[in-house]
Amino acid sequence: MTGPGNTLADIPFLTPLDESARSALEQRARWVRYTANDTIIDRETESRDVYFVVEGRVRVVNFSISGREITFDEMTPGGVFGELAALDGMPRSAAVVALNDTLVASISPDTFVNLLRDHPDLAIGVMQELTKIVRTATERIMDLSTLGAHNRVHSEILREARAHADGDANSARISPIPVHADIAARVSTTRETVARVLSDLTKQELVKREKDALVILDLERLEDLVEEVRDF
Repeated sequence: MTGPGNTLADIPFLTPLDESARSALEQRARWVRYTANDTIIDRETESRDVYFVVEGRVRVVNFSISGREITFDEMTPGGVFGELAALDGMPRSAAVVALNDTLVASISPDTFVNLLRDHPDLAIGVMQELTKIVRTATERIMDLSTLGAHNRVHSEILREARAHADGDANSARISPIPVHADIAARVSTTRETVARVLSDLTKQELVKREKDALVILDLERLEDLVEEVRDF
């Protein structure tokens, strides 16, 4: 049951719900707070609940046999995770870990599926999000198969920049600043390689580091840098 001040009003996915329906969902949800490094869900577990990130930041990860962390995604307030298991009934495909003090609200798979049945706009939203996941995964698989480490870093920074770009602007402000280790985990390289690539991009005046953000100064040039290599 929801506590004082707990609300799902800022979850974009739930925008199609009217206030009454959203309030009912808030009452049915389970609200839990986590601290940094707490595991919210673990890979291969049988749980099927769907989660909404209300406060904080979480990371979707897997681990190799050697223990190396592989990062798939990070989510901030408004993010939704766990929908795959709710839809197909299979074990969790990845773990989700809190990066800082985090509040999540979870609903049962039956509640989630009924929401999709009763609100077609929500179902379309899920399909669009899953399509986005497939496209990103396909792009990353191609990058890992065809690009060198430096170029994979370029491609990952470009993905981040596109996600933070404002409309048709040729620049982007990525905040908070991406952690080198996080970029390295996503593209299967080292923190040192990420640091060298960012240093080179700074010298080329493609990126600039500010106190609380990494600024991409010329998206078109960064896109050209990535596409030139992909075309070979």
